[in-house]
Amino acid sequence: MQPARLVLENGAIFHGTAFGDVTAEAAGEVVFNTAMSGYQEVMTDPSYKGQIVVFTAPHIGNYGINPWDNESDALQVEGIVVYECSRIASNWRARWTLSEYLEMHRKIGIQGIDTRRLVRILRSEGAMRGLITTAPDSDEVLLERVRALPLMEGADLCPLVTTIAPYEFVPEQQEGDLLEKVPVPQYHVVVVDFGVKRNILRLLAQHGCKVTVVPATTSAEDILGYDPDGVVLSNGPGDPAAVTYGIETARMLGRSGVPLLGICLGHQIIALAFGGTTFKLRFGHHAVNHPIKNLLTGSVEITSQNHGFAVRAEGLPDELEITHINLNDGTVAGLRHRVYPIMSVQYHPEAAPGPHDSRYIFAAFKTAMATNSARKRVLTATA
Repeated sequence: MQPARLVLENGAIFHGTAFGDVTAEAAGEVVFNTAMSGYQEVMTDPSYKGQIVVFTAPHIGNYGINPWDNESDALQVEGIVVYECSRIASNWRARWTLSEYLEMHRKIGIQGIDTRRLVRILRSEGAMRGLITTAPDSDEVLLERVRALPLMEGADLCPLVTTIAPYEFVPEQQEGDLLEKVPVPQYHVVVVDFGVKRNILRLLAQHGCKVTVVPATTSAEDILGYDPDGVVLSNGPGDPAAVTYGIETARMLGRSGVPLLGICLGHQIIALAFGGTTFKLRFGHHAVNHPIKNLLTGSVEITSQNHGFAVRAEGLPDELEITHINLNDGTVAGLRHRVYPIMSVQYHPEAAPGPHDSRYIFAAFKTAMATNSARKRVLTATA
């Protein structure tokens, strides 16, 4: 097996063996994910662009990779780190092993290292830049390369993952796909693609929405030109404060009166659009078991999360109300506007992977669109 090294910017070096495309390299921010399953969805989630993901479960790849569970059309992670990569795919839906899938997409993984020690470093010192390589260069040379990598702060990665042109999302039911039946659309939703996960689009369709997806740089004027019943600002990678065009779009959309839903990066963009601020978390939230308290109902939800930045509670404008908090660290996990039909959540209500506790968010958004449509009809009738 091909020897490989994982080099961290703090000087820590882990020795293991490569799998996937052993001729490739992976450079980016090293983060860890504590989910025990869902590795395919994680690796294809555009929010992980620019990152190397450490899976904390000791055995990854058991059930292989299938053609239906991808959250985008590409393998988005820069590389992965595991204790052991399964050489066998044991599932009726599997078409490839994990190593075969990485090799197909020219991505590298490293296994055989002490992932517990690695995660302890990341938890205590924070997410940091790293490199996976099979190159024969000295440790000193590799460390110098790592420390020259760009930081995640200030990085706008949305252009790397957004759609090039607008398109209408049409859910397809295929053999092996577990997609639920889709009703006849009642509402038209425009999704601003900062790196949208496919299951967000699927769940919007399952809630009776015709879904049009537009590039991240689409202006508010062009979005409103679709005459949407609602607009979704999607998840995505990088530093939200760097997505200045998205912040301006959200500011204009927010004042238009059209119902607005922000998810993950979209949540952060909404906060920034109304005068809030964001900050970099030490090691981020990357898991499927984060407890969230709904301050409106008092209930607790177990949620799927993937973000390295958060909205700062201090200094939020009075027009924004905190609706959810993360019970692990108290960070802002949900907002709503006190006047306009705007809501946002820091976590992933669509899960994929993860629990379905928060899927009511889509129903609440549908209700907001219904209420707004009824209001528009009344105004039209009395005009």
